[in-house]
Amino acid sequence: MRKAAKLNEQPPLRLQDIAEQKSPEQSDAKEWNLRLYVAGQTPRSIAALANLKRLCEEHLSGRYTIEIVDLLKHPQLAAGDQIVAIPTLIRKLPEPLRKIVGDLRDTERALVGLQIRPASQPDQTRE
Repeated sequence: MRKAAKLNEQPPLRLQDIAEQKSPEQSDAKEWNLRLYVAGQTPRSIAALANLKRLCEEHLSGRYTIEIVDLLKHPQLAAGDQIVAIPTLIRKLPEPLRKIVGDLRDTERALVGLQIRPASQPDQTRE
């Protein structure tokens, strides 16, 4: 007879359970932990940082920390988060981890990528 190992076995999630889960912006997470990988003071790196600060102030005011990693000074740090292009933004918290590559100039794309909803903006439909 085979005995099945039941270590940390959990029942599968139902669709209703998934629908009822809180999204990151609804969660109790008070702090957003963001890490921006750049390569020196290039125009794209500077733009990415400026755009990130603007997004954070508009949508996460006072609930975020930004860590900037300059890969020209610390190239070994790229392997830890599997960075293949720069600038790259990593959302460490709230989980799950999210990555966005680019200078974040497309606000809507950045908000969707970070799973942040635009503050006090009605839904817009395209015709």
